[in-house]
Amino acid sequence: MKHILMFGAGGKSSIFIVEYLSELVKEKNWKLTLCDRNLDALSAKIGNPSYIDYKTTDIIDNNKRSDLISSADFVISMLPAFLHNLVAKDCLNHSKNMVTASYVSEEMKALDEQVKEKGLLFMNEIGVDPGLDHMSAKRVIDEIHELGGKFSRFETFTGGLIDPKSDNNPLNYKFTWNPRFVVIAGSSGSVKFLQEGQYKYIPYHRLFRRTELIEIENYGMFEGYANRDSLKYIKSYNLEGIKTMYRGTFRRPGFSRFWDVFVQLGATDDHYTLENSDQLTFRSFINSFLVYHPNDSVELKLMHYLKLDYDSDIMSKLKWLGVFEETKVPLKNATPAQILQYILEQKLKLEEGDNDMIVMWHKFIYELNGKQYDRESSLVCIGEGSTHTAMAKTVGLPLAIYTKHFLEGRIKKTGVHIPITADVYEPVLKELEDHGIVFKEKVVEH
Repeated sequence: MKHILMFGAGGKSSIFIVEYLSELVKEKNWKLTLCDRNLDALSAKIGNPSYIDYKTTDIIDNNKRSDLISSADFVISMLPAFLHNLVAKDCLNHSKNMVTASYVSEEMKALDEQVKEKGLLFMNEIGVDPGLDHMSAKRVIDEIHELGGKFSRFETFTGGLIDPKSDNNPLNYKFTWNPRFVVIAGSSGSVKFLQEGQYKYIPYHRLFRRTELIEIENYGMFEGYANRDSLKYIKSYNLEGIKTMYRGTFRRPGFSRFWDVFVQLGATDDHYTLENSDQLTFRSFINSFLVYHPNDSVELKLMHYLKLDYDSDIMSKLKWLGVFEETKVPLKNATPAQILQYILEQKLKLEEGDNDMIVMWHKFIYELNGKQYDRESSLVCIGEGSTHTAMAKTVGLPLAIYTKHFLEGRIKKTGVHIPITADVYEPVLKELEDHGIVFKEKVVEH
């Protein structure tokens, strides 16, 4: 009997993993242990069958974490990314395989040789972005390479957005995953990509002013901005020699110019605390980033600083959001990013009846048999309410399906990996189609 252990089982993106694995362990007569600080809501949804064990635990407790891992056969970490390494080291000590949906950290990468020596596999980046983007792109890239094609350009965008039928606010946006990561997105360092053979870099303070528009059939226009370090995937994707390599994030048109207001103010900074944060209002929080003037209003100072017109679309959106209101901030010793998150959550939470939407789009330009081709591959996935979201589905199902195929012995590699080989992406993508996660392809010959 195999025993699967899952940390972070109570998170927003975990419901599809838990439901999928619950059916799997029931069918296989295996065991599933679910861990988190609070599992009451999850146990109410899933129930308490004999093959599922709930453990309310603190991941920082080294002894409890180690004991749990030692008794399992396979470990899933859906914890915040900075905690994966705690789990990874225990998995290494106890010779357990593990999987995460997060980007491979330098600490995780450094474990590669030790993981190989023990014959283990630590799979990472097998969610939606990263994850589903890797697998769907690599499937096309490998197919074209096998035919003898040569790529000159690859662009890819993913966005967690709101279903147009649930879109009832001027930002055309609601939080569909952890709002903290939305607020600090892009602030970890300069964005890097390759464009027509030239290396390009965008510093954080310019990131949301460098966008492009892309149309997806039946769903309208989307606005894309660059995401993280695209260069590191050139080798992983076997695209050495390519002229353009660009990974980005989707929002609806106009969002980036609006968000740039907070970036320019410094309101997304998460590196220091405001000593008087619990004495602030939304209005005084914005004012704290502006110059002192005894007579000018907050609105006037903001417009002057960012060169905005009073009747501009951006000012209308800021007023709708409530940033000029005298609403109290109930957070002590908070960072600017934490206060901004609180303000945004008052208007941008998914409500009952709201559906979210995942949009993914790839563009490949390649030469094959003396002809040039443009190939577009797109996915739109609509959620089902505020619990069974498209975000949770596209993050959770790839990881859950991978877990099944690994435990059934179909994936043999060892070391620290991401899902870019056919033995991983083929079975996962094939089964995802049974769950309605299907890419549409469009090819144009020039």
